[in-house]
Amino acid sequence: MQHERSFRRFALIVVTAFVAVVTGPSANATGDVDLWLTILHNNDGESQLIDAGGGLEDFGGAARFKTLVDKLKGQVQKGPGRRAGIFVSSGDNFLAGPEFNASLDAGVFFDAIALDRFRYDAIVLGNHDFDFGPDILVDFINQFLRKVPYISANLDFSEEPGLQVLANRKRIVGSIVVNRRGKRIGVVGATTEQLPFISSPRNTIVNEVAGAIQGEIDALTAGGVNIIVVVSHLQSINEDIALALELTGVDVMIAGGGDELLANADDVLLPGDEADPNLPYPMLAIGADGANIPVVTTSGSYRYLGRLVVGLNAAGEVVALDDPLSGPVRVAGGTEPDAVPPDPIVQALVVDPVVDFVESLAANVIGTSEVDLDGVRGNVRTMETNEGNLIADSLFWQATQLAGSFGTPVPDVALQNGGGIRNDAVIPAGDITELDTFDMVPFGNFVTLVAGIPRDQFKEIMENAVSQVENVGGRFAQISGFSMTYDAAGTAQELDADGNVTTAGTRVLDITLDDGTQIVSGGTVVAGDALNIATIDFLARGGDQYPYRGAPFTPMGVSYQQALSAYIEDALAGSITAAQYPEGGEGRITRIN
Repeated sequence: MQHERSFRRFALIVVTAFVAVVTGPSANATGDVDLWLTILHNNDGESQLIDAGGGLEDFGGAARFKTLVDKLKGQVQKGPGRRAGIFVSSGDNFLAGPEFNASLDAGVFFDAIALDRFRYDAIVLGNHDFDFGPDILVDFINQFLRKVPYISANLDFSEEPGLQVLANRKRIVGSIVVNRRGKRIGVVGATTEQLPFISSPRNTIVNEVAGAIQGEIDALTAGGVNIIVVVSHLQSINEDIALALELTGVDVMIAGGGDELLANADDVLLPGDEADPNLPYPMLAIGADGANIPVVTTSGSYRYLGRLVVGLNAAGEVVALDDPLSGPVRVAGGTEPDAVPPDPIVQALVVDPVVDFVESLAANVIGTSEVDLDGVRGNVRTMETNEGNLIADSLFWQATQLAGSFGTPVPDVALQNGGGIRNDAVIPAGDITELDTFDMVPFGNFVTLVAGIPRDQFKEIMENAVSQVENVGGRFAQISGFSMTYDAAGTAQELDADGNVTTAGTRVLDITLDDGTQIVSGGTVVAGDALNIATIDFLARGGDQYPYRGAPFTPMGVSYQQALSAYIEDALAGSITAAQYPEGGEGRITRIN
């Protein structure tokens, strides 16, 4: 009964704290607090090493981030009572793109140098850590001078020798124990079960998340650890909140992969960012044991450092939240009132050489655009955009140009997943540079032709493309060569791990090729010839659960970045017109409901 009462009491304190964020100071139950624990956290740095991007040059960047980390670490011990802190990353600390290409060009991982100097207690393995395959990940981890542990409880590397060596050396583990101020804090990691579908883990075995985490928690608690922090990379904070219902013994959850900005009304945010009342810091989840669990994450790209300060009683239970200290702390520079100077070592070893490389790309103008190009993450994953159309058209064009050389038919259609479009910004009308194309399509994906896909399977493919639109899923397709109407209120398709349909989707209503050929009408497939699809090899291999189910495909030796650059320079003669690529798209995709 005592354990049950403590849960109820915390529920009251947390609710009070949430209200206090808006209305005034909170009343924390300091009488029960044995330890104030500060958890500093970030996620999805994704090689945004220089700054926060166009228009936000006075914010973000690895050098400023390092200074802010050191500043906030220095504040951990300030205040009444016993205090301690830990610092964790929720994954995706590097990402294909111009900044990471600087590393490949130089033969040294600039991201690893930065992460090493940040001095994490633990780093979770995110999906993008596997984008270049396990061998590059091994090299990346081996570059660290300080042996910070990577953590993920649900990954098995027994079929990946290089990663297994790191696991044997305890460089990759399921969990760690951090000793602070006489307390043992267990930190358990987990990686999304979607890993095989959204990255390139090769023979890495991905186990079910909840069971793997619970196994680590049980082992830790059996060893006397009574403070448990779960740090995961599951693609959406909603997944972490749902996961909590399957776990017992969890005190705090740190999420990653969703890039959500949790904030309260009085938090100082980057220009353009606003606090969403539906996304307070922290959010609250309920464990399988009835525990109330604070859940936090923050926006990535080194724009914010999250700080959660919780009070734990002698039994290791969270009983209070320090509202004034908890929340996202923006990474500011320049003349901002909260500016921090760049760390000189990170600036010299990381930022400056990356700037030099990127500036060489930025100097190469390959065309001009009459119209703003929309590559905002939330748009390319939920709707047609003109930048998405441009990229899909470049795949269609490039596959058509190369079909004869590779002995393939020309494509009928082209598909580009929104998750493969990464600039997360609107590129203003004007010059388009080689750097812009790297920002838009940074991964090592190759233009690929998948021939002879039956029409009923093509409908399944498009059902998959719209099956997670409400979750801003990366599988949403930008398209070329056809138009489509779908009903977002229809049944979402579900697939098993082999791409077999377990729940038939009913969202796709109509598909019509540009020549007028009807493929789907009123939700029913129209009989006719099979289709040839231009896409990227990531999707052809089943990435984002595209149900090709092992269909033969032909990579064409040109990356999708190279295809985009060539399409702008050659096919469009360097001119992206407003008539051809209007803002909002040209009606290729129609969503109802």
